[in-house]
Amino acid sequence: MKYSNMTIKELDKLIKENRSAENYENIIAELIQDSRKGVQNLCKREIRHIENIKQKQELSKKMFSVEKRLLDQGFNYIAGIDEAGRGPLAGPVVVASVILKSYEVNVLYQDSKKLSESKREILYDHIVKNSLSYSIELIDQKQIDEINILNATFEAMRKSIENLNKKPDYVLVDGNMEIPGLTLMQKNHIGGDENIRVISAASILAKVYRDRLMLEYDKKYPLYKFAKHKGYGTQEHISLIKKYGPCEIHRKSFLGNIL
Repeated sequence: MKYSNMTIKELDKLIKENRSAENYENIIAELIQDSRKGVQNLCKREIRHIENIKQKQELSKKMFSVEKRLLDQGFNYIAGIDEAGRGPLAGPVVVASVILKSYEVNVLYQDSKKLSESKREILYDHIVKNSLSYSIELIDQKQIDEINILNATFEAMRKSIENLNKKPDYVLVDGNMEIPGLTLMQKNHIGGDENIRVISAASILAKVYRDRLMLEYDKKYPLYKFAKHKGYGTQEHISLIKKYGPCEIHRKSFLGNIL
């Protein structure tokens, strides 16, 4: 194909259509020889794209290293577990556990807090479709007030693991504590949602599920703007609690310094 006879618009379309093709980098290498400024700009963009993909692949490999080591040791069903919503003033704490089917170098699960809402939604669907098993459990604000947030989180974690369709033979837990009362082999990892693929996947499931719940609560309790802050203690949320008082989903044990 004679790329020199093609317009910049045509080349742009060709490049984008072939980004997943085997000869993609060969196309860019050939286009670099084209002296047209527009083509050079396209090439610079694509070189950045290639470098970005390679960086993500390297990070993906690094985040898979803990699971790979366990797989090499003979563990077959490795579950990751994480929570969303320990700190908010309202709503439940949500825990997700997941066992992934396989490792895909081109799919990067990252800590849910580092992702945009739209990216989390896309990855949520991908994780659900590509999991061997997943389970999402919650503990509501009433039980949080009764047994405290730490115990509530552990209770949700135990339930989430128990409700997996496939029993894990090893559990990777985000945070600085293992799950009390869990009879399975487990290991906690501080910053696991940033460094371990299967924990990152669990963090995305928990975050998206909880955010969706808070959007529904926003419809029921519009005065508190839960869709905006998801129940966290922002200045606006605190001022609304002071103005209207707590609603049904507020954690009364979290409001001692506010009311």
